[in-house]
Amino acid sequence: MKTLRFILGDQLSHSISSLEGVDRQEDVVFMCEVHDEAIYVKHHKKKIAFLFSAMRHFAAELRDKNFKVDYLHLDDEKSHTSFTSALGNAIAQHNPDRVIVTHPGEYRVLKDLEAFAADSSIPIEIVDDTRFLCSIDHFHKWAEGRKSLRMEYFYREMRRKYHILMDGDHPEGGAWNYDSENRKPPKEDLSVPEAEGFEPDAITREVLDLVANRFSAHFGDLEPFDLAVTRKQALTVLRRFISDKLPLFGDFQDAMVQGEPVMFHAKISFYLNCGLLNPKECIAAAEQAYHDGQTPLNAAEGFIRQILGWREYVRGVYWLNMPDYAHANYLEADRRLPAFYWTGETKLNCLRQCVLETKQNAYAHHIQRLMVLGNFALLAGIHPDEVNEWYLLVYADAYEWVEMPNVTGMILYADGGYLASKPYAAGGSYINKMSDYCSQCSYKVTVKNGPKACPFNYLYWDFIMRNREKLESNHRVGMMMKTLDRMGDQKRDAIRDDTKRFFREIGI
Repeated sequence: MKTLRFILGDQLSHSISSLEGVDRQEDVVFMCEVHDEAIYVKHHKKKIAFLFSAMRHFAAELRDKNFKVDYLHLDDEKSHTSFTSALGNAIAQHNPDRVIVTHPGEYRVLKDLEAFAADSSIPIEIVDDTRFLCSIDHFHKWAEGRKSLRMEYFYREMRRKYHILMDGDHPEGGAWNYDSENRKPPKEDLSVPEAEGFEPDAITREVLDLVANRFSAHFGDLEPFDLAVTRKQALTVLRRFISDKLPLFGDFQDAMVQGEPVMFHAKISFYLNCGLLNPKECIAAAEQAYHDGQTPLNAAEGFIRQILGWREYVRGVYWLNMPDYAHANYLEADRRLPAFYWTGETKLNCLRQCVLETKQNAYAHHIQRLMVLGNFALLAGIHPDEVNEWYLLVYADAYEWVEMPNVTGMILYADGGYLASKPYAAGGSYINKMSDYCSQCSYKVTVKNGPKACPFNYLYWDFIMRNREKLESNHRVGMMMKTLDRMGDQKRDAIRDDTKRFFREIGI
């Protein structure tokens, strides 16, 4: 039976389920670069270049292994705007008996595939994505009947299932997580190892020229470009992280330092989310480093929790709740995204640093995304549609399955607490504690009101006042409500006046 095996751009794994049982003499692997996938949001130029280059390298590796590969370049004469149009043309050309494709990561892609399959004259088989450690069906069964879906309980089940960092039936070290040890602020003499980078080869150079010519109006800096674009390079990034950064990752994973966009983070989410790395090998490498005495337990556990716990969990939440989840707006946020999210032109140094580093690298680590960029969007009441689009657009590791739960649920509390137990709102003191940004800011983090005050300070209390009715039943916000009640009318009026003035200044 001749099979056309369709590989999507985020499925660049040699063990992808759509390649299982392949007949290299008969079957054809089909891959395509299509315009619609690059512009359905105007993705960061570096993100487009990364994926196109990784796709082309992956196709070359398959050919080296004697696979029959039909690869459609964006600039080919026979190029198509949509992947369904390209797939239809490939079916007509190769005349297979069936098409196999691994379950896509995004709801819209699944719906397009299902609609295509319904009209197809041959079977289109959508098979499970076995790269993930928790299938969509298993997550549905885990979630069934639960009043709340707390990641911690899901994570513990996954630890038990795969026997990761376990001592018999108990967690290694006696605790399930060591988050309380992983919140150290940066030290003045902290030395961060240099991140691994790679010189673009001829394939990548060709892609960079293509992106520069075709997507010049998109956000972000295209060069310098030093991302891994092959599995071999991605494995090098993983090994360097395990040896050089993992030992201090736990301690300083929440820390932010000006001029150090990566800090002790692995920066492997690019490669995990497109298939160049698989989660099992990343988890095994960290666990082995702990057992070999090369890294402390809090670091190994914190890293593993992000992959085995959080990454698998948000995917489950996404597929459990789509398409309704895309429309969640519990706090009825309605403001526009400020222009400085695109330009970095703001007097708030923390936001300026995070936006400019995002523009340069198509990357920011999780605390920059959550507690600076996301915290501002939450406090300011930016509409979830605008925030979701921005995060999906600017980060090279962003796909809707991972981006939307993190933004809608974790950052914006737009799902009303379905994912997060409380809004992750904070004033300027948190950013000052966890970074060195505030010392070089135009505003004063210790000042609470007035033109010189850090806007996060009064925006925080305006957020609490504005959303009191929807938040006061949350016991984790109870202390803040009591503090608010102790404020006098004059103080509350000053908060509202400062907030209105600031919003006028930034044009939202």
